Parts: sequence; C-alpha cells; structure tokens
Amino acid sequence: MTLQPADNWGIGDAYEPYVGRWSRLVMRELLSWLQPPSNLRWLDAGCGTGALSSVILERASPRRLVGIDPASGFLAYARAHLLDARASFVTADARALPFPARTFDAVVAGLMLNFVPQPSLAVQEMARVTTPGGVVAVYVWDYAGEMQMMHRFWDAATALDPNIAHLDEGARFPLCRPEPLAALFRSAGLRSVDVRAIDIPTHFKDFDDYWLPFLGGQGSAPSYVATLGDERQAGLRERLRDTLPIASDGSIDLIARVWAVRGRP
Repeated sequence: MTLQPADNWGIGDAYEPYVGRWSRLVMRELLSWLQPPSNLRWLDAGCGTGALSSVILERASPRRLVGIDPASGFLAYARAHLLDARASFVTADARALPFPARTFDAVVAGLMLNFVPQPSLAVQEMARVTTPGGVVAVYVWDYAGEMQMMHRFWDAATALDPNIAHLDEGARFPLCRPEPLAALFRSAGLRSVDVRAIDIPTHFKDFDDYWLPFLGGQGSAPSYVATLGDERQAGLRERLRDTLPIASDGSIDLIARVWAVRGRP
C-alpha cells in the first residue's frame, strides 16, 4: 500500500518551533528586499501563526495589516500573540479573498502556495486586491535544494524506507524553483517579476532542538513521523543523529533557503 502525503496544520504551539521561528528570519530579509514605505495597507495571505505579520508590525510601520488563513487554530494563536490595534485576522481562503479589488498596497504570502489547490487562483486573487503600483511577494522553501533541515530529514527517512520518497516535499512541490514561480506570477498578469534566493542560518542548540519539532504533527515530515511505531521512529532518530553535522558542543548549524518572488499589478 502506498502511503499518501498528509499535511496537518493548525496547532500554533507545535508549528512555531518547527517552521515559524525560521519564517520570521526570512521575512526580515524579504522586507529588506522589498524596501516598503511606511503606512501601507498589508495583507498576509495564509498568515498561519502570524510569523510574517509580526515582522511586518515590528519593522514596516503599517497603517493596517490583515492576516487570512483557513486554519482556526493558527488564527487563534495569531490573535493571542499579536495584540496590535493595526492587525486583524480573518478566516478565509486565499483563492477567494473576501476583499474588494485594490484594497491593499502590499500583499505577501510565506510558505503558503504549495498547500493551496490551484495556486494560480491564489496569486490571481492576490494581484486583484493589490493597488496599482503596489507589490505582491511570495516565498517558498527550496525543498529540493538548500532547505537543509527538511532535506536532511527526508534523506535519512528514505534511506531507511525508499518507498516513502514520494512524501518528500522536494518531489511533491515542483513550484519551489525560480522558473515556475516567475511563470506563475506572470500568468496572473503581474509585471516586473523578479525572483531571488534568500538564505538564513538555522542554528539548533542541540539534537533535541532539531528533532523534537518533528514530533509535533505539523507539516509533511512531522505527519510522517506520527505514522511510525516506536522502533521505526527510534531508527530514524538515530539515523539523523549519525548523519547531521553535530559540532563538538552538540549544536547543529544548517541553512534554510527560500525562493522569493515579487511582482507588480
């Protein structure tokens, strides 16, 4: 029987140590690239726990920020942790945004497009609600390349069981490359499309800091770990311990690369 991929999302406290903490670092670099003026109206499409929203509030001086997501658990986490009068969080589907055209000056999405059926509809909607002269920007992990935290996980997992290679996000998400991202933006009518890599350091203080977030059940790799019995889970854990670059003090230093794309309506 072929195991089908399962991407479970919605528990903020489990998502944060797995991916949220690294997404914040990416957003800082993305803002440096976008160089937005202050007092803009922002939309965070697929806001999750509010990782991107928090950086926008801290560093971009927005007039208003709206985050949308279909996961009520993530939205509850965002509302509880981002107590800012400029911010609001709404249950919505990125493919059918509940806003009039030209509502926002800047529309961003982090790590969302891979998990939306028909991502072209989401980008078209993002373009629709952006003002002329505004910006639409998206980033996705470089799953097949230098998103090393996940790449090394799947290398270890497939070495133990080659039958689960199809679960690897690098195989599942061909969108996570420069050419498909640029083509997606252009097909939505966006202009001045530009793609770049952003690398951030992912420093784990010890092996547990790396491994324990994979037990939280949020996302493809943790969802796979949840299907394993104790013996197979222990085998995967030890395979990772043997193959990760663990320093003499026990720490692990990797990098995480995203492909970021921006365009204008």
